[in-house]
Amino acid sequence: MNAVPPVGKTQLRVGRLVKAHGLKGAIKLELYTDDPDGRFVPGATFTLQVPESSPWHGKPLTVRDFRWMNSHPVAFFEGVEDRSTAEELIRAILWIDEDAQAASAEEDAWFDHQLVGLDVVRDGAVVGRVARIEHLPAQDLLIVRVGDDEVLVPFVKAIVPEVDVPGGRVVVTPPPGLFEELPDEPDDEAPAQVARAEDAAAETED
Repeated sequence: MNAVPPVGKTQLRVGRLVKAHGLKGAIKLELYTDDPDGRFVPGATFTLQVPESSPWHGKPLTVRDFRWMNSHPVAFFEGVEDRSTAEELIRAILWIDEDAQAASAEEDAWFDHQLVGLDVVRDGAVVGRVARIEHLPAQDLLIVRVGDDEVLVPFVKAIVPEVDVPGGRVVVTPPPGLFEELPDEPDDEAPAQVARAEDAAAETED
């Protein structure tokens, strides 16, 4: 499930670079698109989401070759000729410009403005409202306002099984402890919630 950030142009997140492969600059991909062979054609150019300290900050990334190796998607990019250069790009997120109509057709993809303000429903009852979206390298988080507090909900299918924009709601099935206060909760709630959110997301990937 993808949330598309408001970054001037309308963009879709299509992949994340996860691991250098071999010695000639190949990089394994985590895909966020249902059409990888169409998205990663030679010449396709992506906007990179990387830290400002990265040598690739502000630079585009263009595909030279895309292939499947042992069922894993692997890409070669222009300017990435060896393993050390490939490793500079690990954890980078790839975005592509897309008009609003095409983006709305992408399965399980929404713009931030479509999600913000939706009611959050758990077991048939409204428990909060989406305040904003946080885009992290591993996954997106829905920041849900519950009274005076904020709850960090991993935006993954196992925890957010339904997004009903016309109906004004998202349905959540959170693990224990994500919304409830647990015994002996530390005073600094935010780090604890981040840890619970990361644990919950990791469990859905196992």
